[in-house]
Amino acid sequence: MADTVKATQTVIKKYANRRLYHTGTSTYVTLEDLATMVQNGEDFVVYDARAGDDITRSVLTQIIFEQENKAGAENLLPVAFLRQLIRFYGDSMRTMVPSFLEFSMANFAKDQDGLREKFAHSFGPAAFQNAIEQSVRTNMTFFGDAMKMFTGFAPPAGGTQPPAPPAAPASYAGGELDDLKRQMLEMQQRLEDLAKK
Repeated sequence: MADTVKATQTVIKKYANRRLYHTGTSTYVTLEDLATMVQNGEDFVVYDARAGDDITRSVLTQIIFEQENKAGAENLLPVAFLRQLIRFYGDSMRTMVPSFLEFSMANFAKDQDGLREKFAHSFGPAAFQNAIEQSVRTNMTFFGDAMKMFTGFAPPAGGTQPPAPPAAPASYAGGELDDLKRQMLEMQQRLEDLAKK
């Protein structure tokens, strides 16, 4: 466990009674406290106190669940996004989704100050929405370019159905290559549709 902890990370231990123990301050903390730590940029890792397993991902997911279910809170995750995310769990392209989401969120966080400035200089929320949509479009362009590197063909244009994939080489049997290309095009189309919403 200690070998994987960075010097800047705080270790949180989760006990069987679901209590979370902050080893840096020697106090028990709540999910709300951990959410505040994340918002303040504090890095932490959560371990199961008994088994020693890294459970950081599940605890962060719990925090998101709690935040989304707060009474009167503004939800960050649109239902369409959640549905699409669930669909990706069974998709053969699911291994590319984490990298894309991480890249998109990093870009959005990097551009936050610029987005706030555009919002502050506008007379309504439409400018802020346009700025967000532009950020999404930029990320989609990047993703489309990355997909071209993998597939060797261009993404579908403006909301049309994906073109039929190129024929597989005669030496390739079973159509698996065609199927993979078709799935990549479908994922690209879904992402473009999300970007337009």
